[in-house]
Amino acid sequence: MFSFFFNAISLRTIYSILTAFLMVIVLSPRMIRRMKKRALGQSIRNNGPQTHLKKEGIPTMGGLVILIAILVTSLLWTKTWVRTMYVSLFVLLAMGMLGFVDDLLMLRKKNSKGITARGKLFWQALVGLLCGLYLSSAPWLDGFETFINVPVMGKIDLGLFYIPFVTLVIMGSSNAVNLTDGLDGLATGILSIVGLAYAGISYVTSHAGFSEHLNVFHIPGAGELTIFCGSILGACLGFLWYNSYPAQIFMGDTGSLSLGAALGVVAVLTKSEVVLVVIGGIFVIEVLSVIIQVASFKLRGKRVFKMSPLHHHFELKGWAEPKVVFRFWIITFVLALLGLSLFGINAVFQR
Repeated sequence: MFSFFFNAISLRTIYSILTAFLMVIVLSPRMIRRMKKRALGQSIRNNGPQTHLKKEGIPTMGGLVILIAILVTSLLWTKTWVRTMYVSLFVLLAMGMLGFVDDLLMLRKKNSKGITARGKLFWQALVGLLCGLYLSSAPWLDGFETFINVPVMGKIDLGLFYIPFVTLVIMGSSNAVNLTDGLDGLATGILSIVGLAYAGISYVTSHAGFSEHLNVFHIPGAGELTIFCGSILGACLGFLWYNSYPAQIFMGDTGSLSLGAALGVVAVLTKSEVVLVVIGGIFVIEVLSVIIQVASFKLRGKRVFKMSPLHHHFELKGWAEPKVVFRFWIITFVLALLGLSLFGINAVFQR
């Protein structure tokens, strides 16, 4: 719509960030009031940190506002509706639907149990599988191919294994963000930083000159993903206004499952899946802490951490919640710089 007046992706990205930010800033207070009026608040699990019990009843499902802002912003500022945008929005909304139903069930049951773990994994796998099948069977999708880009090593074609790989990336990123969303502003702030980094990656891969200069794969359809990532950044910054400590609203599974999957599919579409492991390193570490904790307890009968995911471990060590959040943000910023350097490191080996 507004994109008709602006050709430059850089300008449209700036306006997409501002649009999404303002939408969330305006809509969030209304949602907070409605949720409080209907007594629809967060249920806190009893086996979590005792300091979190005071968060009982805080409005949740704020991810719905974020999704609306991203969708509307994408419609307003996307100029060319390439298939990369269709795929991204499909994954975002499909996972958002899963999170919404999960949050709704938890609110109705008045406990922290919604859809079963098996049910969530089935839906996530289905979305990832459909995405992988579509990309691998659509050679007309801006020349999209079934390879991944590994820093230093370069192009590796996965062939038939590309479909399960895409499924794994989308499922993994979705669940990783969901596990990280446990402290006020933690996941929201990290998502903002990662979203900014991937806006840069999307822009570079879409630009013939920049991609050639950095010796990365040129993907023409990735340009509009910069708008998509910009809307994620703006929406998360707006939500952080109300989600920072002490939080007035939580994003719930509606936000965490969908935004995590959205970052995963952007990484797939820009051939930067390996780089996502670095830029989203905190998400990876949080998942690993849970796996290590469960494996250690089952095999040795002992816990490695005081509590998992990892952010709870530091809380129980005496760190104040804001300190854990800010330090994880700082680490994410450093990892984003490292990931961006790895993304362009092939330029060193191009001769």
